[in-house]
Amino acid sequence: MKQKIQSVEDLKNIVLKEKKKDKKIVLCHGVFDLLHVGHIKHFEQAKKLGDILIVTVTPDRFVNKGPKRPVFNQRLRLDVLAALNVVNFVALSDNPTAVEIIKKLKPNIYCKGPDYKNHKDDISGEIDNEARSVRKNGGKIVYTKDITFSSSELINKFGDLYSVKEKFLINKIKKNYDFKKINNLINKFKKLKVLVVGEIIIDQYFFCEALGKSGKEPMLVLKDVKKESYIGGAGAICRHLSQFCNNISLLSMVGEKGEFLGEIKKSLNKIVKFDYVRKKKSPTIVKKRFLDYISNHKVLGVYSINDDLLTPDVENKFNMKLRKSLTKYDVVIVSDYGHGLISKKNAQLICKKSKYLALNAQVNAANVGYHSMRNYKNIDCVIINEKEIRHELRDKNSKIDVLIKKLSLKQNINNLIVTQGNQGATIYNKKENKLISSEAYAKTYVDKIGAGDAMLSIIALCLKSGFIGELALLTGSLAAAQSVESIGNKDIVNKTKILKTYEHLFK
Repeated sequence: MKQKIQSVEDLKNIVLKEKKKDKKIVLCHGVFDLLHVGHIKHFEQAKKLGDILIVTVTPDRFVNKGPKRPVFNQRLRLDVLAALNVVNFVALSDNPTAVEIIKKLKPNIYCKGPDYKNHKDDISGEIDNEARSVRKNGGKIVYTKDITFSSSELINKFGDLYSVKEKFLINKIKKNYDFKKINNLINKFKKLKVLVVGEIIIDQYFFCEALGKSGKEPMLVLKDVKKESYIGGAGAICRHLSQFCNNISLLSMVGEKGEFLGEIKKSLNKIVKFDYVRKKKSPTIVKKRFLDYISNHKVLGVYSINDDLLTPDVENKFNMKLRKSLTKYDVVIVSDYGHGLISKKNAQLICKKSKYLALNAQVNAANVGYHSMRNYKNIDCVIINEKEIRHELRDKNSKIDVLIKKLSLKQNINNLIVTQGNQGATIYNKKENKLISSEAYAKTYVDKIGAGDAMLSIIALCLKSGFIGELALLTGSLAAAQSVESIGNKDIVNKTKILKTYEHLFK
């Protein structure tokens, strides 16, 4: 069985030798999370099309079938496929789709199940790319015709994948929605006009090797290995929105000399209209983080920042830009990092003029003890973490449900979302006096930086569009889960991944 499991590179050589013997190569590719009779029938039909049947497998990190998937890890999935007599060789792909595998192996036949025959049903659009790759490399795509089963449907029906709380949330959503309805609603986000207001932050990550203590001084010495830079803050929110909305504007600030202005514009999607003021006697905000390059654990943070409020002339300019913009947008998303961009006067203007206002007023190392969301009242949607709400209300010990209701009443917040890290999140609707909780859905936790902004970006669109609380919270939680699975704001929220999750949840 072990001889059947090969690397893709070794398979490439095997295929070349077999083709010289006039052997016809057939390739099947997929996740194969729960092997069932539908897969067996598929492989049997595929084998009849040629001489050598190769099955390649999507690795765990690229499986996009929802929370807690795959059920079986890639090693187990390879082993069970290799145990089938009908299969000649098995290999683990190193890519999210079969395109690269097809390029390398150049199969005579690429075989897919009958559920892929109508390419329009594939929301990822990857079947089109795979078909093109097959034709380009001299092969043809064939669809089997036998009975089909869904691994996701079997897992949902018979598996014990989700907790009692998760099942309750999912079943409540299923009573009001099916996948087609959710797909249509999320696609309608593109019609929303969104204005994002807040500080842009340049997040720089220095991956280092710890050399040890300095020989002469009491300090840790690091050797830099590599550096990565991402646009954070309000810029990251715009990037998250760019897969969902077609009309996005960003109003922010940069340093007096306009440092990183080119990098910022390059990082933003072309659909984002970017306007800004230059803050006098200030750099563009840069937050440097030094990490151990093996574990990704943060060792040190160094911020280049000026937290003073805008000078009166620049604030007036910013105020004028707000006045011209606010009423033109369906949704205004404010991420106030407390670094001097939004004064009390302008916060009140935003609250008064916005048609629908979503807010994240963050507490961080640079503003703790000073920053507050008290300048904002009458807000449609607020996201805050447990530490921030306790700081806001100066309450260390009360139950979180009590604090949620207290802050919602105090600031007149229609929907208040409190995140609690790996414990998940809770949403409170003041009008209905209703609390809904969701567990966290991340497969792995790499970096929580930016998770709140990712969640706010998507949940604001959901609530504005009239989603019930359960669906809005789950959709926002899936966005946050994507964020924490990569460093900082490196990756944006992927719309297709969210839709694929719902597609498999509803089978």
